[in-house]
Amino acid sequence: MEQHSFFMERCISLAKKGAGHVSPNPMVGCVIVHKGVVIGEGYHEKHGQAHAEVNAINSVQNKELLKESTLYVSLEPCAHFGFTPPCSDLIIKMGIPRVVIGSGDPNEKVAGKGIERLKMAGIEVTQGVLESQCRELNKRFFTFQEKKRPFIILKWAETKDGFIDYPRTSREFGQPSWITGEKALRKVHEMRAEEDAILVGTNTALKDNPSLTVRLCEGRNPLRIVIDNRLQLPASLNLFDRKTQTLVFNSLKNQPDGNPAYLKLDFEKEVVPQILSYLHSRNILSLIVEGGRKTLESFIMPGLWDEANRFVGNKKFMNGTKAPEISGVIVHKEKFEADKLIIYRNLH
Repeated sequence: MEQHSFFMERCISLAKKGAGHVSPNPMVGCVIVHKGVVIGEGYHEKHGQAHAEVNAINSVQNKELLKESTLYVSLEPCAHFGFTPPCSDLIIKMGIPRVVIGSGDPNEKVAGKGIERLKMAGIEVTQGVLESQCRELNKRFFTFQEKKRPFIILKWAETKDGFIDYPRTSREFGQPSWITGEKALRKVHEMRAEEDAILVGTNTALKDNPSLTVRLCEGRNPLRIVIDNRLQLPASLNLFDRKTQTLVFNSLKNQPDGNPAYLKLDFEKEVVPQILSYLHSRNILSLIVEGGRKTLESFIMPGLWDEANRFVGNKKFMNGTKAPEISGVIVHKEKFEADKLIIYRNLH
């Protein structure tokens, strides 16, 4: 079992290389071992391209060795045709006698079918090796499949005395009231590069005029989302610069194909469940909610969040808009010079 864990850790490490590139697919890593020696490995590199098992098998120089090898994979091999053929069929075809799996696949198209197919072919299957770590690796994918909504990450920066903004006049609108330094800001951009979408409310869009793009690191831009009930926001805002896709949730206009795109919601009802339902239909696996306080609390109050990233800067505002209150389990702390990041997980 110790040997299984060693090679599964390598699968997880490989899988992480696909972060920000494979959504709405999960991140998957695969290692092929012959008599204790790794002879092939691979990971799912990009959505629509070859899966981890295919890349690992293709990397093996002497394919005859596969008939005496063990294939380790962090997620159950697929059993359906998508952009690529079923990985379980390829494993069977190559005569691999043993497969060790980290976690099952909750996708109803797979959900045990891959394991069943392997067993029916006489392959020895071991399941649940480092299962909790494999589930954590794909927390976005598992949340999307099991809760039928994106994995929701709340994010805000607050001062040492607990404010997210100071009282500003309209003449001071147009840029954020910076609370943290450059290293913390770079961390925010790294977060954006790994998530599918990012959302702000009307006030934040108007006061801060954010771009919500990835600029301080390599990576793709998330889908930008703004809630603007009465379509009050001016077209001159950075959100509408067309450098990447923007989606406006509102009560007046339905125009889902443009940029910006507009989607009409019923603001007489709870808005957040409508937003999450639509994003699920669009295969959006993860969503960052950047604020402000009213928008953050619209997710916090009904418990519709999974992770909260609370940045605390070294400044004091003395008064202004108080930071939201969050109750959850602290799972990580990190320092960026004078700033710190505290990450909470919602276990409910």
